[in-house]
Amino acid sequence: MCKGLAALPHSCLERAKEIKIKLGILLQKPDSAGDLVIPYNEKQEKPEKPAKVLKPPLDEALQWRDSLDRLLQNNYGLASFKSFLKSEFSEENLEFWIACEDYKKIQSPAKMAEKAKQIYEEFIQTEAPKEVNIDHFTKALTVKNLVEPSRSSFDVAQKRIHALMEKDSLPRFVRSEFYQELVK
Repeated sequence: MCKGLAALPHSCLERAKEIKIKLGILLQKPDSAGDLVIPYNEKQEKPEKPAKVLKPPLDEALQWRDSLDRLLQNNYGLASFKSFLKSEFSEENLEFWIACEDYKKIQSPAKMAEKAKQIYEEFIQTEAPKEVNIDHFTKALTVKNLVEPSRSSFDVAQKRIHALMEKDSLPRFVRSEFYQELVK
């Protein structure tokens, strides 16, 4: 290993390895994003089983252009959006948003505290493996909220990420081949 790489944090090296694997797969030029299978290692979560979803009616898919919430509420739309973001290596915002939604469903205070720690370590803390781009104030407020985890601990951060996806990721998705093929 070269001296420059040895100075990088372990999390950066792991992320670089993941990106290298994904790039290698992409270079094989699959016919569609559905052919793209990304291997996982034992440290990562097992890949989710794809939900059996039907292609939405055209009028519904067209509404996604104007409403991120409508897109996120539709299983097919969510899966398409997630595939698009993965193709751009920018899926961390959506994964954080989904993790927050799952977190809000937890009933047990002990499980809530455990999940809050996991979300913090994966998405919020500095140099987290999938660190989301939130401002210092939001990060500090979220950390403060985690002293006593509640359903609303991540609300401000989740709203910031939602706004970022709405202003940045959604317009890119709507212009993408993923979406254009869907509405043909």
